Amino acid sequence: MASTEEIRSSLAEIVNEIAGIPVEDVQLDKSFTDDLDVDSLSMVEVVVAAEEKFSVKIPDDEVKNLKTVGDAVAFIERAQNG
Repeated sequence: MASTEEIRSSLAEIVNEIAGIPVEDVQLDKSFTDDLDVDSLSMVEVVVAAEEKFSVKIPDDEVKNLKTVGDAVAFIERAQNG
């Protein structure tokens, strides 16, 4: 089971690869759209990459609720814990 920090770190690497955002900028309190300038197309790519990386399914209707990096980390933690 990955820790919150491990998930955040892996998510930061994904966001960096897809959107070019520096890894150190991807913190739990950052908004994907407002702080990190991740557009909706890039967000879809981030979700797909996260699903593969963490072996979880993020339903389309949940994606809109993942406003911050912390939201995404919490969702992944819940999904992994079943």
